[in-house]
Amino acid sequence: MPLLPETIRQINTRVAQAQADGHAPSLVLGVVRDGTLAHLAAAGEHPRPDADLQYRLGSISKTMTATLIMQLRDAGRLAVDDPLEKHLPDAGVGALTLRQLLGHASGIQREPEGAWWERTAGVDLGNLLAGLTADKIAYPPHATYHYSNLAYGLLGGVLERLTGLPWVDLLDERILAPLGMRRTTYAATEPFARGYVVHPWHDTLREEPRTDTGAMAPAGQLWSTIEDLGRWAAFLADPDPSVLAATTLTEMCSPVVISDLEAWTHGHGLGLELFREGDRVYVGHGGSMPGYGASLAVHRPSRTAVVGLVNSYTMRGRGLGALGRDLLTLVLDAEPAPVIPWRPAAAPPPAELAELTGRWWWMGTSIEVSADADGDLRAGPVGAPTLRFVAEGPDRWRGRAGGQDGEILTVHRDEQGRAIALDIATFVYTRTPDQEP
Repeated sequence: MPLLPETIRQINTRVAQAQADGHAPSLVLGVVRDGTLAHLAAAGEHPRPDADLQYRLGSISKTMTATLIMQLRDAGRLAVDDPLEKHLPDAGVGALTLRQLLGHASGIQREPEGAWWERTAGVDLGNLLAGLTADKIAYPPHATYHYSNLAYGLLGGVLERLTGLPWVDLLDERILAPLGMRRTTYAATEPFARGYVVHPWHDTLREEPRTDTGAMAPAGQLWSTIEDLGRWAAFLADPDPSVLAATTLTEMCSPVVISDLEAWTHGHGLGLELFREGDRVYVGHGGSMPGYGASLAVHRPSRTAVVGLVNSYTMRGRGLGALGRDLLTLVLDAEPAPVIPWRPAAAPPPAELAELTGRWWWMGTSIEVSADADGDLRAGPVGAPTLRFVAEGPDRWRGRAGGQDGEILTVHRDEQGRAIALDIATFVYTRTPDQEP
């Protein structure tokens, strides 16, 4: 769906202002709607950005590492509550679980030992694990949010040990190729933007090294374009089931830990950051490597996202991640999802389904039950059918949406076979408010 001209004007203006104020050599942001890149906004001349120009993703790489872990979980190869030592017995950090590592709740230290891994040649897994002992745990597990790049190096090690494949080969086979992300690569591939540190006093550029981070690659190695990053955002909004089940991605978006217990505006799921902006929650991740910044923010209910890339290590003023979330909010406020028109049903529901529709009562309160075109039951307060039940057998229905998700609805009948009550997880609804449940 194309954006309105006024929305485009505001986005372009905000991006141009952010590049100028932030002293960014080049800056590019894309708006994704309904699976496609709906708009591209670019600013800067060093180099001039376009949809196919590579930048470094940094920690957005973690979202793909987490997806690989969840693929193996769904295949029965691991459980997210497995202790790390089950898969990396030489890790030496006790019973930290994969869930805690994925959600930055393990308490393990932020960085591996030695020189700064982002700017130096990486080591192999054996060297990463050497000397990794329990004293590298900075906080008791799950006591607090503590972001850790090291955790994702270890998760990459789990993937390699379980599959026998290098992390990048696994990534190519299971994510990049199926999603058509041909310009997302392990190393920079022309055309790519050189990355810089901008001098704070005289605005000169210092080009940064482009390192192979070795065993830490699962935490931040990847290079990509705004077009490919848009494909990844579209996947996070509405996953291809051949890559990852929708229910699994929803699980990844559930909080493992909240990072600010006062305001509850930021937390972490299984590999995905969670940002609360007003009444909305965005999922995604930020990223940085020497010379680069990246942002990814997705509003899953509307299948809308904003992705961004910049080739400087920092931006003055409001950062790239905040800019991306601001623009996502702008799009959602200016262009709400179109209203789907009501259409009459082609035919009434079957008699056995129609019998269950209408008003039902429990403890003086009522719900209204209706049948939809798929043969499911919809229920909730009058005019607000937030519950959905799917048939599982004779007089047995399973909740699949709303507050009764997963619970059982059982139909009670009298001696003549007439439906006289709906038992929803032991809450018994009757046809009149005078009947006792």
